[in-house]
Amino acid sequence: MQVQDCRRPMGQRGPSRQVFFAAAAIVALTVATLPGAKAAGDVTVSYGFSNFGALKYPADFDNLDYVNPDAPKGGEISLWSQGSFDSFNQYARDGVAAALNTIGSESMLTNTYDDPYGAYCLLCTTLEYPADLSFVTFNLRDDVTFSDGTPMTAEDVAFSFNLFQTQGISEYRRIVEGFIDRVEVETPHRITFYFKPEASLRDRVGVAGGTPVFSKAWFEKTGARLDKSTKEPFLSTGAYVLDSFDYNRRVVYKRNPDYWGNDIPLNRGRNNFDRIRVEYYGDSDAAFEGFKAGDYTFRTETDPENWSTGYNFDAIRKGWARIETIPDGNVGTHLSWVFNLDRPHWQDARVRQAIGMAFNFPWSNQTLFHGLYSRPVSFWPNTDLAATGTPTEGEVALLKPLVDKGLLDAAILTDDAAAPPENAAATNRPERKNARAAAALLEEAGWKTGSDGIRRNDKGEVLSLTIIQYNPFYDKVVNPFIENLKLIGVQAKLERVDTAQYVERRRKGDFDLANQAFDMNFEPSIGLEQWFGSKTADDSSRNLMRLRDPAVDALIGDVIAAKTVQDLTTSVHALDRALRAKAFDIPLWYNPDNWVAYYDFYRHPDTLPPLQVGQLDFWWYDADKAAELKAAGAYN
Repeated sequence: MQVQDCRRPMGQRGPSRQVFFAAAAIVALTVATLPGAKAAGDVTVSYGFSNFGALKYPADFDNLDYVNPDAPKGGEISLWSQGSFDSFNQYARDGVAAALNTIGSESMLTNTYDDPYGAYCLLCTTLEYPADLSFVTFNLRDDVTFSDGTPMTAEDVAFSFNLFQTQGISEYRRIVEGFIDRVEVETPHRITFYFKPEASLRDRVGVAGGTPVFSKAWFEKTGARLDKSTKEPFLSTGAYVLDSFDYNRRVVYKRNPDYWGNDIPLNRGRNNFDRIRVEYYGDSDAAFEGFKAGDYTFRTETDPENWSTGYNFDAIRKGWARIETIPDGNVGTHLSWVFNLDRPHWQDARVRQAIGMAFNFPWSNQTLFHGLYSRPVSFWPNTDLAATGTPTEGEVALLKPLVDKGLLDAAILTDDAAAPPENAAATNRPERKNARAAAALLEEAGWKTGSDGIRRNDKGEVLSLTIIQYNPFYDKVVNPFIENLKLIGVQAKLERVDTAQYVERRRKGDFDLANQAFDMNFEPSIGLEQWFGSKTADDSSRNLMRLRDPAVDALIGDVIAAKTVQDLTTSVHALDRALRAKAFDIPLWYNPDNWVAYYDFYRHPDTLPPLQVGQLDFWWYDADKAAELKAAGAYN
């Protein structure tokens, strides 16, 4: 389970992924009776909540297993981001938000990085709920303050929740508008959410408890809106606040020494840096040079070329900086190019399949990426939620009614889960059989080759496409792909735009192909409607391809309705098969490891949790080593 907020993702996950918070608007939670919970009549009272089984941590735990509770406080960690920013509000469609702009936000419930199904009280002490989950009550801590020292109360919780219902992005509001019947502030530290009967059971507590809490008084004083850009972050309760910024150059956050939660068990050994600085660069090459020069000191590497050959510079050779490969136990990011399905040319799956055949992943991986990437065939790569082989009996039971209605091809019941065709790595060109298959699909779809080798339909329209990018990292991938498309008669071009244009063109649907990073979790639920549902296709930062498909909608409903881990796994497998069969994207790559490089005055626990590297969360600063390296001229 992941308790996440109503944020929107800022572009694709790429070389600056360490400072982009890819966000989901929905939380997935379900009713469970927890060990240590006490019953009050027919109401369960507990310190946390889990979809499936017991919480990992007991009510009286001292600290999280993966932190150093004695980690020293102090120092600075510095990172990088690409592009520009002109706002501190990533919930708005307006503007480009600064990196880490929600670092000071907290909600009533929070997650850990080693318990994928659990959520724990942070701003609350306990939550109460009946067996039918018709309501949930949160008993709030009485010691929580906003960063300006004013107390947080249930009025702030109710205000923040209602803010997202009225001013949140439309894709979020369309999904949760039928959830809540009413919200009642019972006392300054007690609030109850009453749910409508049609609200999905597995999402009720999370929709209420996962919303960020802001200061009602601050909003009323400043006149700020959730749907408009802001020049400062919203007043929140978290450990970090904005320190300083220089538009498009850097942003600095500082640890609030008066943070209310410094000493609670959930936070011991966390929030250790005094300052978190983000330096902005125009492209990843310039950022890498900045790291070499010591202009910033922690880097998450995503370029295999750099990782394989680039880390032999002076700071590495002298032992001032080090590199580390950390296994990633999370759901792999399914990075892909997605088609804009609102454009007529891409509404025929045969055309999309043919275009996808022109991308040669094995060649790209071997030639450009030193063989270090894997291809994210599934939308849940690196997990047992990925569909494999032919469907099980349970999957067939979900898929067959949709086949009978003509919503899915019958082959989905008997064939292996759809996957891109295999190509050889020896040359960029797709294998001859794949090129012939692509040509046949285009011919069948009515795109004929003229004497000039260009494909046109019976209206004389040229089959052409535009790929938009803001990051030059992708040039070496896009240009060979364009050459292959020309071989099958498709006219393609790359349009490089700046960050603001890139964000705006994705929003407006002004593209043929654009990058999208599908970040799923271990317990998918109504958040899937933002990624793939018809109801969000008209205006969504996640359903970028504008997918409107009744079979997918039905299977999302099956996932939402799952009551056990087995039901969830089966329904996600069926959905994964359907999504892959629709061929609305061209899978690119994912990395099963985290590659990090840092100057050797950062420390972390010996055992890291499976779901997060945690450099901003529970790493710490070795002041003596930092002073030694500073004196040696290792960094600026």
